[in-house]
This record gives sequence, structure tokens and C-alpha cells, in this order.
Amino acid sequence: MRLDEVAASPHFREHAALAEREVVDLVGVLPLDPVELAALVEDPGVPQATRLAVGTVLAVLGDPRVGLVPRTCRIPAARARIGLEESDVDGVVAQWAHVGVEADWIRKESPPHSVLLAEFWLATYPVTNGEYRDFLAATDYPTRPTTWYLGAYPADRANHPVCGVGAEDADAYAHWLTARTGHPWRLPTEAEWEYAAAGPEGLEFPWGNKFDPSAANTRETGIHTTTPVGAFPTGRSPFGILDMAGNVEEYVADTYTPYPGGPYVADHLVQTMTEYRVARGGSFSRFGDLTRTRRRHGAFPGPLYPVGFRLATSVQAP
Repeated sequence: MRLDEVAASPHFREHAALAEREVVDLVGVLPLDPVELAALVEDPGVPQATRLAVGTVLAVLGDPRVGLVPRTCRIPAARARIGLEESDVDGVVAQWAHVGVEADWIRKESPPHSVLLAEFWLATYPVTNGEYRDFLAATDYPTRPTTWYLGAYPADRANHPVCGVGAEDADAYAHWLTARTGHPWRLPTEAEWEYAAAGPEGLEFPWGNKFDPSAANTRETGIHTTTPVGAFPTGRSPFGILDMAGNVEEYVADTYTPYPGGPYVADHLVQTMTEYRVARGGSFSRFGDLTRTRRRHGAFPGPLYPVGFRLATSVQAP
């Protein structure tokens, strides 16, 4: 068999057809309906293990928090202060020295500057596997998330954030959802993302100024995989947005450039990729330093950096 015949043969095809999104009716079996279960996932008074287990059940039942139109939180217009004082760089490096943080990684955050933001709405949750599966099925989009083993849709993680996609895939999803819903969706700008995470007070983390491993799915939790969206409710941002720290990093609309008056930092991301789309928020596979609201990162090639995204809109969604 010639090489071109091997490539065309179904026998050697890597990806099978996408599995259907089946919803199993267990309402008569379980004591609570999906809406009540969804409330438990986001209840900080419920133990973490229970929240995660309930979220797993919702992946099979159909999670009522996830639908065609993303739930959003309103971010009012503001003059936002973005970035970090140069004098604070060494302190951040010292705080996270135990996980190998280097000064160049933090220096990209300086200097602080003001950005005038118009009112916008940001999705309460990142885009999920289930939502991304619908996009693939509707468009015959040619690539699948690298975290889907052999391209198979992970139905048991339908309500987990999709990850292992490229920035161009995130843009394509936003364009598709805009066409499908008739509503203008996009990725947030870097400044919008930071302000939505840090709030008017410019918090160090979405929940406050001290790292809390119980507030975000990072390496510190020991879970080492994605979790159902919203399952770390104490990490909610000042505007009510969930999963802005941990679970999966999120692409924004901007390619890395220095802040006004700041240095161009040719760190390992630049050295590896020359140019890269900024990602924010940290993930299950990285340490808590990446959950800092000011932290600027990117998607390295490889399994340690599975990045996802969430959507924004400048017009209130129905």
C-alpha cells in the first residue's frame, strides 16, 4: 500500500465520528433534579469532594447552567488600572520562588497603566467540552482538542471547560456562535479579562489578596485534571464570574506586546514561539502563581499547557 493510500484509508484514521450528546433521564432515580444539583456545585458550604461528584452527575444528566447562549456577568464601564508596579516584581518572585518563578515572567506585568473600558459582559463560565462538541458537529471543523483522547468527545466531562485548543480555534468558535445566535460574541481583551478578575480594587487573586488553594483548581489541589465549571465557588471574582483562576488557562484577544512604557520581555515563551496569544488565569496543571490576576502567560506546545477560553460581548445577551 502506498503512503497516500495509507493516509486515506479508514483503517488508519485517527478520529472517529463525533459521539452524540446524549442526556440520560435519571430524575426518577435521583432525589434532586438537575437545577437543585447545579446549586450544590456552586455552594461553598458543600464539601469539595461532594461538589465535584455532583458536577460529574450533571455531566451525564445535562447541566442546566450550560446552554446555547452563555450565561454572562455585567462589567460596568470603568477606567481600569492594569498591571504591576516595577517595585513589586521582586516581591512576587520571592513569594513564588518555591515553584521556580523567574523575574522576567513577572516583569511583563509592568508598568501599571489606565485603560478606558466600555461596558461589556463576560461569560460566567469558560466554554465547555459539550459546547465545543456542538461547534465541531455543526461545522466539520478540522481539528479537535488535544485533550480528547483519539479525538473522542468526553461525554463524562461535558461540563468541564474545553482545553487543548489553539487561539485560532477559540476565535473560530466565537465566530460560529455569533452566526448561530445572531448575537456578537468574541474573546475578551487582555485588559477586560484582568479587570473582570481583579475588580475595581485590583485584587491579587479573583477572591482577594492572598492565595487560597481551596478557591481554584491548580496543582496545589492535587486533582491534576479539569473539574466541572463553577465547582470552586469561593474563587468567584468581584463581578460574580467563576473559574477565572485555575481549571484551565484562557486565551484573550491580544497577542503579547509590552505595556505602554514597559520592557519587551523575550522570555521562554518568545524564545519558543516568537509571537504568542496571551492566556490568563492558570490551570489545573500549573501552580498558583498563574492565578494572579495580573499574570501574563501563553500556551506552550505540550501537555502541561492545555488552554481553553471564555466569551465576551459588548451587547447584553438575551
